[in-house]
Amino acid sequence: RAAEWQLDQPAWSGRLRITAKGSTAFIKLEDKTSGELFAQAPVEQFPGIAVESVTDSSRYFVIRIEDGNGRRAFIGVGFVDRGDAFDFNVALQDHFKWVRQQSELARQAQDLEQGPKLDLGFKEGQTIKLSIANMKKKEGGTGGTRPRPAGPGGLSLLPPPPGGKSGSGERPAPLSTPAQLPGTPITDSLLSWPQPTAAPAPDVWGDFAKASG
Repeated sequence: RAAEWQLDQPAWSGRLRITAKGSTAFIKLEDKTSGELFAQAPVEQFPGIAVESVTDSSRYFVIRIEDGNGRRAFIGVGFVDRGDAFDFNVALQDHFKWVRQQSELARQAQDLEQGPKLDLGFKEGQTIKLSIANMKKKEGGTGGTRPRPAGPGGLSLLPPPPGGKSGSGERPAPLSTPAQLPGTPITDSLLSWPQPTAAPAPDVWGDFAKASG
């Protein structure tokens, strides 16, 4: 119980860090100014005997410190802020959750290596038949009619009508545009086409007039 401790007069004050090496976590008590190590508690299992919470507070714990020479001691530690105590718990839980995941992955990999291997190779003389749908053999030779080239706007160019002169290579002469004089705008009258001259109407009485008598 933390109430039995002398909370108003702690024997030591400093900072606490949690580090990990392999699967073992280390709770380190260090001087908050110089960083000198005061004590450390290796934790190989959580929850476990290395770290225990008290029964009357969520901010105090009992940890088992070791000096590296086989000597151990149980001391009580507490956090001023409840949030720091929560982070202390979560850090230890996350580390050992990662240790369990790594152990499970290693066990699965070992099971795959020891299990029978699946042979996917072809046996001697073994064949397979593939059925591919929508594949029809072209009739009338291998060459097919090529699509006509598309003109501007995706329209197909049609061949020239029969009897035209396009086959001889001749092209109609382009229509000339009247030159524009300086300062003279081009109007519709300048661009109008010449009207064909109407043929004189035949004189229906001409033959009778030339007749004698």
